[in-house]
Amino acid sequence: MTAPVTSTGSVPYATLLSFTRYVGRTGPRKATFVGGLRRQRESGHGFNPHGQLVKALKADIQFRTGGTYLNAVVDQVNARWKPLYESVVPGALRYLESIPTPVEVTPTRDALCMIGTLPVKINPHFGLRYPDGRGEAVRLHFDEDPPQDEAAVATLHLMGRHMDLVLPNAAPVLVDLRRGDVLRPGTAVKVDEVERWLAGEAAAFSAMWGAVA
Repeated sequence: MTAPVTSTGSVPYATLLSFTRYVGRTGPRKATFVGGLRRQRESGHGFNPHGQLVKALKADIQFRTGGTYLNAVVDQVNARWKPLYESVVPGALRYLESIPTPVEVTPTRDALCMIGTLPVKINPHFGLRYPDGRGEAVRLHFDEDPPQDEAAVATLHLMGRHMDLVLPNAAPVLVDLRRGDVLRPGTAVKVDEVERWLAGEAAAFSAMWGAVA
């Protein structure tokens, strides 16, 4: 007997971005978001407009060029995305100025983590390594609104949980790029409570995913 073919879109799965956007929502907005995410997955549509900005930021950090690449990329990007870049670059420059030097840009590895039965892809944008050996795995937040507290806690916790795979001997960092703010794990966060909360969120995410027609 031949096993039925299952669409990959029918299997619950999330990136770090989509899962943390989900936990930052409340009420019916959660189900609406998951439904849209599944339909996007099944259609194969989706485009990341931030790639050139990330490359420019990394170049300015690596070559210590003080924003030369970030300022130039505004005029290099497709006209459709120019307003977006114009709104993000000033905050990116503030973040650039806040980074201690010297520092080296270093690659990170993606990790696939399980929250209950939900696979979530952990994918920082880049890593930083300082002369004393300290490292940071950096995830960038591009949205117009600052990250919700829940989304920030989930992002930093999940990156930290898998740091041995992502970037050994490093700490997780979430950068609110439009404002140039750097968010790090809070010392008062109770890991066990966060794990229980995320497990519940993941179970609900999977249930909503399966309920989408």
